[in-house]
Amino acid sequence: MERIGDRIFRLMKENEYTQKELACMVGVTESAMSRYLRNEREPKAEIIANLATALNTTSDYLICGKKTDEDFAEIYRLVARSTAAMTDEEKLKLVRMLIGK
Repeated sequence: MERIGDRIFRLMKENEYTQKELACMVGVTESAMSRYLRNEREPKAEIIANLATALNTTSDYLICGKKTDEDFAEIYRLVARSTAAMTDEEKLKLVRMLIGK
């Protein structure tokens, strides 16, 4: 089963960061980052948020392994059921909320 350290490690490699670079971006020591990557220690919430930002992902993905695309597809399915009752302004507001603008 993939754990938080495994996801951090994979995303670190995908983004072509070294352990030292990622540690610096997140604000932890290289040895602390090493423990996170080996699943010996779990990062605190603030560190998870910093990791998510540095790795271009979400805290939810790092913690739970949920894929953003899967989440978006589920949100779309749920919203699609009730959009007929929404005004154009409400739909636009919802879209802006979903994309973070």
